[in-house]
Amino acid sequence: MGSCKAPHLLDFFPVASSSVPAIPRAVVPSAPLFLNSARCPLLSWQRLRWQQGRVRRRQQQQLFQMPLPLPPPRATYAPDELPVDEEFLTKFAPKENESEEEARRRNWVERGWAPWEEILTPEGDFARKSLNEGEEVPLQSPEAIEAFKMLSPAYRRSKGLDGDAYTQWQIDSQMAKNPPDPQEPTLWDGPLALRMVPPRDWPPRGWTVDKDELAFIREAHKLECDRVDLESEVRTDVDSASLERYKVFMKQYTEWAVANRDRLEDEAYELDQDYFSGRRKRGKDYKDDMLELPFFYPGQICVGKVTTLHLQQGAFVDVGCVHDGWVPIKGNDWYWIRHHIKVGMQVIVEILAKRDPYRFRFPLEMRFVDPNIDHLIFNRFEFPPIFHREEDKNPEELWRDAGRPPIPRKNPGYKIEEQALLSNHPYVDKLWQLHVSEQMILDDEEKNPDKYKDKEFLESFFNAPYDEEHSIEHTEVYYKKSWLPKTILKTNVRELDLDAARAERQLNNRLKNEARERGEEYKSPKTRRMIEMDEYDFLHWRRSLEEREALIRDISVRRALDMPLEEPGRYLDDSVLGKDRYDPTSPLYRYDYWGEPKNSEKSKQVRMTEDHNRSIVGKGNVWYDMPYEEAIKQQTRGEGSSRRDALRENTEQGAEEEEEEDDDDDGLDFDYEILGDSSSVSAAGKPFVNGTESPGVSDEGMFED
Repeated sequence: MGSCKAPHLLDFFPVASSSVPAIPRAVVPSAPLFLNSARCPLLSWQRLRWQQGRVRRRQQQQLFQMPLPLPPPRATYAPDELPVDEEFLTKFAPKENESEEEARRRNWVERGWAPWEEILTPEGDFARKSLNEGEEVPLQSPEAIEAFKMLSPAYRRSKGLDGDAYTQWQIDSQMAKNPPDPQEPTLWDGPLALRMVPPRDWPPRGWTVDKDELAFIREAHKLECDRVDLESEVRTDVDSASLERYKVFMKQYTEWAVANRDRLEDEAYELDQDYFSGRRKRGKDYKDDMLELPFFYPGQICVGKVTTLHLQQGAFVDVGCVHDGWVPIKGNDWYWIRHHIKVGMQVIVEILAKRDPYRFRFPLEMRFVDPNIDHLIFNRFEFPPIFHREEDKNPEELWRDAGRPPIPRKNPGYKIEEQALLSNHPYVDKLWQLHVSEQMILDDEEKNPDKYKDKEFLESFFNAPYDEEHSIEHTEVYYKKSWLPKTILKTNVRELDLDAARAERQLNNRLKNEARERGEEYKSPKTRRMIEMDEYDFLHWRRSLEEREALIRDISVRRALDMPLEEPGRYLDDSVLGKDRYDPTSPLYRYDYWGEPKNSEKSKQVRMTEDHNRSIVGKGNVWYDMPYEEAIKQQTRGEGSSRRDALRENTEQGAEEEEEEDDDDDGLDFDYEILGDSSSVSAAGKPFVNGTESPGVSDEGMFED
């Protein structure tokens, strides 16, 4: 039923006149005037005015019979004001007992996240604290005044703080303001063994050096293979430092650097278009005394300066190389080491790995030796970041080169060594296309010899343009009242050998005529192209056989050495690969997937089946017993005989005899129980079609037949 909201009485009271005293608000009833919407959904203005007068007269009588005392005046508030509850404020108001800096630090510790954006330089800290809603605040503390003066290069020069000295002053001031926690002594906290040893992977790939000099250089590794006792007396002599061998290595390294410097710089400009920390220095950032990657090796101790601190990547240290060294740090580890590492700080690092700069984003991976904070870094990178180049077509090869585990896939369920050998060379399809083209041209030449005697036609035929990109065309052809797919392969005429094919056909025709004269049956031999295709297939078969033999030998060796037959992690169990696992080949996981189109054949069939099920009126089991195809067959038959037979069978099975129905209703197997109360039918009794609940039965179109 619709509702008719009654207007409030105060909305219809006229302004108080001089004859009738004004009625106070306390006397006016606050209850609205309710109307019976069932009897009077629309109220006329005359009836409403009569009710107003009736209420006004009743209130005037009450007012003159017993005067009521007026209530004390209440405090009025503006529309945008509300009364303040002092008791509420005393209980729930924020208590400002701690300073902003203390609250910020407590928030860092409780939430466990690193305050990297709050680590400011003295200039940034001064700029943040000297702004109050856009208004300048006069400097108060001596530190703020000194930091402001340090912004001037002239003042820094007068203090003798230029370049690295000014950076060190910034670090010292920050350390004095936020002193770091004392470092705990660890296993790595002790004297370092520094050696002048050439790298073991010298020379680089593709660079040849003198064999005698290389053998002389590599003797340094044999001389320095003894362990160093860090607890004994520290040696400072250079007698066993192999300086002569190191000088020979530096001579060869200098020759390589001079010869390959321009090439490496050109490759850096070609490959590394975007700027990122750790890429090769070039342009104005490049210095002549910088060292290339072949100079460094894992285990080398270097002294450098911190250049960049990145939240999700780590710290980058300049050790004099064309690539900055990478110390992997990420996540909440910055909270523990933020006071120990500053930009511009002098540090001592150890090289952990040297990688290919073409594949890996950061070629030099390092760890901190001084300050000794390596034990405070917990969130390690599982794999170093890599580049994805356009030439990377095989993800398996990319993952293998990057040292990552293989991409897991489903076990095929068969053994590769037991599969049949392959003999289908991919070039055979091209040879077959050339063979068919040559035979088609020769057939047309035999039918129309005059056309191929025209020089203009031959010149235009052999000089016709060929577009390799559009050499394959997919169309349809109408054949026997249906459209069949048709593929047109366009062949380059310059690839055909028409002279050899013509000579071969002339020879076969001559041999065929000679056999016919002798009364013998002539059997055409294999053509030149067919023999070539067989050779390619045999070559492919031999290659497949060699691969199987090599695989069987590998399996035998692995079994003899008790090694796994398959690469660990290559295949997963069927239980792991469930229905909801990500499948990049499925359109369900495409970013623009909006479901199957409605005009697809599958959804069309489902819609037709649902329409058929809705048209059936009867018991629920009919929805299962009568499929869509059976219903179509039943419609094609005559209606009278089939429906009478079905009705006769139903009457014989029943225990009681039913009355004969009229001719108009003959053949309708209708259950009148479904027209009863819908509440009596439980929801669990509804039939399900294809796993979903069937739509309810409607009486629309029930007796149309």
